[in-house]
Amino acid sequence: MQQIINFLIRNKNFLLFAFLLMLSLVFTIQSHSYHRSKFVNSANWFTGGIYGSVSSVQDYFNLKTYNQQLLEENARLRTIVSATKTGNESIDPLIAANSPIPADSTVQYAYNPAKVINNNYAKTDNFITLKGGGSSNIKKDQGVITSQGIVGIIDNTSSSYSTVLSILNSNFTTQVKLKGSEHFGTLQWDGKSPNVVQVIDMQQQAPVTKGDTIETSGKSAIFPKGIPVGVVQDYTLDSSKNFYTLSVKLMNDMTSLGHVYVIENKARVEIEQLENENYEE
Repeated sequence: MQQIINFLIRNKNFLLFAFLLMLSLVFTIQSHSYHRSKFVNSANWFTGGIYGSVSSVQDYFNLKTYNQQLLEENARLRTIVSATKTGNESIDPLIAANSPIPADSTVQYAYNPAKVINNNYAKTDNFITLKGGGSSNIKKDQGVITSQGIVGIIDNTSSSYSTVLSILNSNFTTQVKLKGSEHFGTLQWDGKSPNVVQVIDMQQQAPVTKGDTIETSGKSAIFPKGIPVGVVQDYTLDSSKNFYTLSVKLMNDMTSLGHVYVIENKARVEIEQLENENYEE
């Protein structure tokens, strides 16, 4: 404390000069609009920089929340688009975008976001684990996709989790077709590359060329029509059976999955009951 007092005594002239300089600066800023504006702008630049940095840090730590909000909004928009494609005009898009879609709505397909917490792709029969189960209205035999394309089918669920029969599983099959055509075949995997799957039994009449897009056919109660699968990489014709076998490069990178959408077909029970009745006859 004594050292501080001694410093102030020895430097009283300097301190007085500094005080008078600050005082004159204040008077100058207050009495001249030009100087005042420059000072305010400088202060704004300084504080603005601080606030901007703090905001950036807050945004970083809120990324998880923002991502979840985007997933939920995308799921809602997919539901609205699905309703539009099926000719459902009972939902006003502006209302639907800002409120939950009623449970008794006539929308055929609803989309639920889920997070991938485990992903196998190096085996012959691969499964994916999702955070999201029965409590999120996720049920067995529902389709799973990303914004890029199909991923698999829900195989089993608990209250909070579910497992997915991956497209990279020898037991996975679904019907697909050529985009822009109604020629279809069966999608399956030969257990080799995680980036390439096969389509078998594509009719010889199909106008197949390399680079064609393969998408879901809509002929099952799991996936709606038009979900991307991949691009034709190569194909061969079995002349004895008059069918093509296609090699299809997947749209999805199945080795890097973060978030997915689970598809609920609200008309599925009715469709399956009707089909079962036909089979019994």
